[in-house]
Amino acid sequence: MLRSGWTPGPDHGRGGPVLVSVTDFTLDRLVDLPGVHRAARRLAAGWAELEGAHGMWLWALPSERRCGAVAIWTDEAALKGFVAWPPHVAIMRRYRDRGRLSSTTWPADAFDAPTVWSHARGFLTPTSRQGRRRPGSPYRPDPDRP
Repeated sequence: MLRSGWTPGPDHGRGGPVLVSVTDFTLDRLVDLPGVHRAARRLAAGWAELEGAHGMWLWALPSERRCGAVAIWTDEAALKGFVAWPPHVAIMRRYRDRGRLSSTTWPADAFDAPTVWSHARGFLTPTSRQGRRRPGSPYRPDPDRP
């Protein structure tokens, strides 16, 4: 798995509870991966202005046509603000018909990079052809979220 360096947001370094979000976009065609990657880098360039953004990493598995992000937010309102952010909306509209997106979120008492990545890998690692497993405790992801 390829992983970008940490991209800090305006709330980087703040203590307290956080919300972790993990996205996994599987493209139908490998030829679309460079465009998706460039679009993700453009979003990352604006990360410092996103209210409630603690920070994020981009990740990719090019051989599997998969890419996504592991992002840390102050709360669900901050994540929803990002989802509605016009640059994000434009990119999602451009690529939404070019693959399949899965995502999950879970709360954490504090941000700890190694623990976040350990649990994110649980979501990103297929356990069967029927789907992906979710990260386990201590974060206890919402079982009602895909």
